[in-house]
Amino acid sequence: MKAAVFHGVGQPMTIETVEIQKPQRNEVLVRTKATGLCHSDLHFIQGKYPTPVPAILGHEAAGVVEAVGDGVTTLKPGDHVVSCLSVFCGHCEYCVSGHLSVCNNTAVKLPPGVSKRLSWKGEHLNQYLNLSSFAEQMLVHENALVKIRDDMPLDLAALLGCGVLTGYGSVTRSAQIEAGSQVAVFGCGGVGLSAIHAARLAGAARIIAIDIDPTKLEMAKLFGATDGIDGNDAELVKKVIAMTNGGVDYAFECIGVKKCTEDSFAMLRPRGLSTIVGMIPLGTKVEFHGFEFLFERRIQGSMMGSNNFTVDIPRLVDFHMQGRMQLDQLVSQRIRLEDINDGFAAMERGGIARSVVVFD
Repeated sequence: MKAAVFHGVGQPMTIETVEIQKPQRNEVLVRTKATGLCHSDLHFIQGKYPTPVPAILGHEAAGVVEAVGDGVTTLKPGDHVVSCLSVFCGHCEYCVSGHLSVCNNTAVKLPPGVSKRLSWKGEHLNQYLNLSSFAEQMLVHENALVKIRDDMPLDLAALLGCGVLTGYGSVTRSAQIEAGSQVAVFGCGGVGLSAIHAARLAGAARIIAIDIDPTKLEMAKLFGATDGIDGNDAELVKKVIAMTNGGVDYAFECIGVKKCTEDSFAMLRPRGLSTIVGMIPLGTKVEFHGFEFLFERRIQGSMMGSNNFTVDIPRLVDFHMQGRMQLDQLVSQRIRLEDINDGFAAMERGGIARSVVVFD
């Protein structure tokens, strides 16, 4: 099959012919139809997070099942599916208590370098986040996939596997906001726009979008933002507190930047909650004034929006098909696999929400 191979930090991905195994027990072979370029991938490309190389990156995808291994019970050839990196075992303490996104069973969620599903030029090729979607096929555990309805466009369904799911889940599952809340969202990329969208669906009274890109602030209004503020504004926190008569009920940091994380906490009203969704670079420490905790302000992490993707993704598909979500407006451009390096370069320049690789 054809795939984009990542060789290391500072090196462009190259399009190569690679080999993929046949499905073993509990595994599913998927023909990839579309895959989104996610900022999380860019973190690994830039070296902010490590991964063994050579590897096939990519984790936000949709496709059609081609074959299944022994023991697979929930999927069959021909099913339309969305992949998710929150692969789960289903029987550990986190899974049985409803927290599938933090399942850490390494028999299912294989650590980097362990999977033997891919090879290139006769040598081991690393699978990324148990998925590797920048390829014409994916071989993954059954519990990394969920079946969706056949009439859902797969180029839009791919977005549900990470960006949309993470933003939506951070609002509805991690923070569980109430109707009438005042909300601030840092970062208006795919995840941030999805958080804004989810806050609108949940009935937030005021949604303040924060970004340094004027284009993205305008885009945020299409997804439900009531206000937009330049993230470079030196008076950002003071302005938000003044606008909201004392601070926001909920803040969502969707970038992974130290200052934004600190500002998200500083603009909370008493009993407010800041949810950190973005991937803060390894080694970065975040600082707060301890005095502020006396007012019961809270801060928490969120792994993939604390999702239960087997329930959430089909629900999001229905929302889109009912016209309640605007997934089509999240797609800034559709590109070929051969243009993947240009797609990430466009992400670094800014001004776009999501690029989607569409396979023939």
